[in-house]
Formats: sequence, structure tokens, C-alpha cells
Amino acid sequence: MIMKFKSNRYLLRPTDNWCFDAAGSYTSLSALNKLAGMTDSDILDSRYSWMRLGATLAIAVIGNVGMWAIIVIMPAVQSEFAIARADASLPYTLTMVGFGLGNLVIGRAVDRWGITVALIGSALTIATGFGLAAISDSVLTLTVTHFIIGFGTAASFGPLIADISHWFYKRRGIAVAIAASGNYLSGAIWPMLLAGILSEHGWRSVYLVLAIVPVLLILPLSMLLRRRVPDDATAHANRMSAANAKSVSFSPSALQWLLGLAGIGCCVAMAMPQVHLVSYCTDLGYGPAVGAEMLSLMLMGGVVSRLVSGLVADKLGGVKTLLIGSTLQCIALFLYLPFDALVPLYIVSLIFGLSQGGIVPSYALIVREYLPAKEAGARVGFVIMATITGMALGGWMSGWIYDLTGSYQAAFLNGIAWNFLNIAIIALLLFKSRARRGEAVAA
Repeated sequence: MIMKFKSNRYLLRPTDNWCFDAAGSYTSLSALNKLAGMTDSDILDSRYSWMRLGATLAIAVIGNVGMWAIIVIMPAVQSEFAIARADASLPYTLTMVGFGLGNLVIGRAVDRWGITVALIGSALTIATGFGLAAISDSVLTLTVTHFIIGFGTAASFGPLIADISHWFYKRRGIAVAIAASGNYLSGAIWPMLLAGILSEHGWRSVYLVLAIVPVLLILPLSMLLRRRVPDDATAHANRMSAANAKSVSFSPSALQWLLGLAGIGCCVAMAMPQVHLVSYCTDLGYGPAVGAEMLSLMLMGGVVSRLVSGLVADKLGGVKTLLIGSTLQCIALFLYLPFDALVPLYIVSLIFGLSQGGIVPSYALIVREYLPAKEAGARVGFVIMATITGMALGGWMSGWIYDLTGSYQAAFLNGIAWNFLNIAIIALLLFKSRARRGEAVAA
């Protein structure tokens, strides 16, 4: 039986068989589709959408090298400049600060001028940053140049994810997951490629290579993304997100800030293994090469996790997927506490990767589900900036705790505490959404 509604605006969620309309009424997705007479836009989930996703993934793999290069060279930098572990972590921290700010600023630019313009500018920025870093004569100069690198690298993450999310509806979860996997694929591939150059020619040669290669590849690939999403598809997405927002009783700004706080919590926890794994293995006597292998294994596990999470998100939605991923990450962090032998560390690192890979893409999905589509670049950029702020804070904080205690055990415990903050916030969102749904069904 088809029910009548006071409003013609409907919430059509691909992740649920039941949904709210803009007035708060509750009905089946199939009934709304029939009542509204809507069909999917020809451009969404089309062959072109998947071709665009392929180009997006290639750019993400290349462009995100700026986020991972400092992790590979961190022990060499610490040795050359004779500095403490926390000081050696500062270039990474500034990379993440620039990366976070770049996600916000470049995300706004994408909303206005499109992704191609943003990628061209970011490629030139990356080249400038790596070139200046290669000739830096102090850790202070190196730290400042890493802010530039991080800012340019940002275009290959949040803005790319926001852009590709416009081109999918039914398969948005897996599409966003594939695009976000470029970040982890970059982290899995580049450390292995750069390890030989690092051992033979030093970290400065690594950076000279990175000042040239990504730019030569990103510029032509960015030209494949010049097409803009149709206005009617954007308008329809705005109607859906407005109705979704009513289900959690938060204003768009309040929800955005709440997601930002949750992002900081989960990524402070995430930073401990990702940022310090190479240094941790070096301290244990296994060497940086073994640490790079574990990091690559972790990130490959993250790729698998992101893809699986994308499929799960298409069924359960972003909030539930995020809660699952954050809980699994917390469990994996606990496993680092009792195990520091070589083989167990490989296994735990893989488990950690398989646990947390879908967390950050879930934030982008929640933004697209609950916040206006026309502001996707800026909104996704803000939340991604918050997660990166958490990574930057967690990367520095773990080094600082290491300097105070002489081990990473307390740093792992610190990460676990921040992870609990994230779980609490996401559980609150889920609880409010379910409570509102229960009220609607009862009515």
C-alpha cells in the first residue's frame, strides 16, 4: 500500500529499505520510488563513472606519496640532524597539518572550480615542496617544506573523494572506498619503491625523484576529470541529505563539528602504529627495512579493509560502518601491547590494517548522506582535516610520550583512550538515529 505524504521531497537511501521523507514520515524505499516517479540519472553509476573512478584511483596512488615519504626517511633524518624522536616527528606533523588544511581549502576550490584545476595546482605545489626539502640544511627548514608538501598532497585525498562521490548513487560506498584506497596503496607501494634509492643514495635523492615523477603523471591524468556533474543530480542529492539530517536532530554545522571531534579521536589512535612502526622496529633491532615491510603489509590490509567497508556501507550506511571499523581498530591496538616479537608484529600489523582501513572513508559517506551535496568539497574537507589533525597530533604525541617513557607502550595506551572517544561519539549518532526511527515507526 502506498501512503500519501505532505511533501514531495523524499529521502532515498541506497543503504536502507526504510527511510524518512522531509516531513519526518517513515515509509519503504520502493514505495517512495514509485510515488516520486524517480529513476537513477543516466550519468550516475554509469560506465563513465567507473572510468572516472579508475583515473581518480591512479591520481590518488601517485599524489599521496607526500603523506608517506617522511615516514620512510624519518630514521635517516634523525641520524643526520642528531635530534630526538619527537623532533624527527615534526616534519610528519607539519605534513599532516598542511594535509588537513589543504583538504579544507582545496575542497572549497573544487566546489567552485572543479577537481582538474585543483589537481594541477597541487601537483606543482608538491614538486616545489619536495625540491625545497631535498636541499634543506636544517630540520626546521625540512619541517616547513613538509607543510607545503602536505598542502599539495591534500588534493589527492578528500577533494578526490568528494568529487567521485557525486558520480555514484547505488554504489557510492564502494566507489568512495576505492578512491580512498589510493591513499593506502600509495603507502604500500611507495615505501618499497623508495627503499632502494634511500639505501643507495640517501633521503635527499629520494626527494629529488619525488619532485619530478608525480608531477609528470598527475598533470595528464587530471585532464580526464574535467567533466562536471549535472545540476539536477546535485539538486536531488541535496534533497536527500536534508531529509537524512532530520533523522539525527542535529543542524548541519553541529553534525559537522561532532564528526570532526570523532575524527580527531580515531586518528590520534591510528597514528601510533602508522607513523612510528618503522622507528618502533628500528628500536627493537629489526631495522627500518623490516619496519617498511610491516607498514606496507598494514596498508595493504587497509586497502582490503576499505574495499570491504565500502561494500558494507552500501548495505548498512556510513554510521554503522564507522562504528564497526573504530571498534575493530581499538581491539587491534590492544594486540600491540603484549606482542613485540618479529612474526607476531607482522601479524598484528596486518590485523590493524584490516581493522581500520574503512574508518576515514566512512566520514565522507556520512557527510554525503547527511550534509548538502553542493557543499560536499568543503564539508568533506573539514571532516578530513579533523582526521588529519588527529593523525598529526597522534604522530607528535606518540614521539613525545616515547621520549618521556623510553618505550612505546604508554603511547599505545594513549591511542586506545582516544579511540574510546571516537566510539562514544559515533554510538551517540547511531542511538539518536535509531531513537528517531523508532518514534517515526510508532507514529
